[in-house]
Amino acid sequence: MKHNKVLTTVLTVLLVLVGVSGYCETGEKTVLKVGATPVPHTEILEYIKPMLEKEGIELKIISFTDYVQPNLALDRGELDANFFQHIPYLESFSRDHNLNLSVAAKVHIEPIGVYSRKVSNIADLRKRAIVAIPNDPSNAGRALALLAKAKLITLKDGAGVSATVQDIVDNPKKLKVKALDAAQLPRVLADVDAAVINTNYALEGNLNPLKDAIFIEDKDSPYSNILVVRKVDFDKPALRKLAEILVSPAVEKFITEKYKGAILPAQELMK
Repeated sequence: MKHNKVLTTVLTVLLVLVGVSGYCETGEKTVLKVGATPVPHTEILEYIKPMLEKEGIELKIISFTDYVQPNLALDRGELDANFFQHIPYLESFSRDHNLNLSVAAKVHIEPIGVYSRKVSNIADLRKRAIVAIPNDPSNAGRALALLAKAKLITLKDGAGVSATVQDIVDNPKKLKVKALDAAQLPRVLADVDAAVINTNYALEGNLNPLKDAIFIEDKDSPYSNILVVRKVDFDKPALRKLAEILVSPAVEKFITEKYKGAILPAQELMK
């Protein structure tokens, strides 16, 4: 009887531990919890679910609609990985929040674009036009760099991806740059003269980057969207398998055919 009580206690503790961590194994099946924003990240993960099933891995996708919670949830152990961000954002967020996260794979590129309901040519933006940009530091810098490339503003030398509105040294049209939450930008497009919108949110807002953007990043953009894991979990077999499948030829074909150039494969497995 005493032996049974000890065994019951041990099993209870194990069950509690499994419940705390997203990464668990039941028999031969491993369950992975991956946080993702809806488009295109969740769509890509849904596509690879059957491939992971064949490897004995059950993929549970946890949906997020913001850029803050997925990294915090991963750091707390509520997720095994996340898939929603690019490298400059991860580096900035990890530095600000003291997180130990690591890039497991580069998967695709989402060129950021300028959209407008008021003009069809970016050169036609009026003086003192209101231009909305993402308010998180890395995407704000990226948006400002795009406006500079469109010759609407000039940024201080060396501002790079960390550029802020304070780094604007020339603004001939006296544009009013307004920083807003990235997810809100498609919804406020009718209320501003233009907005610089990340492709995932543009797609969610029924905007086609190739048809609707009045100016867009070059296709050689360095902002690869990435699969992110905790550094201590980098070599876990199930997570490595997930990374390998995300950079496979099958996923490259899926991205190319489904998004028709609005999203580009940029696959690289990190080691």
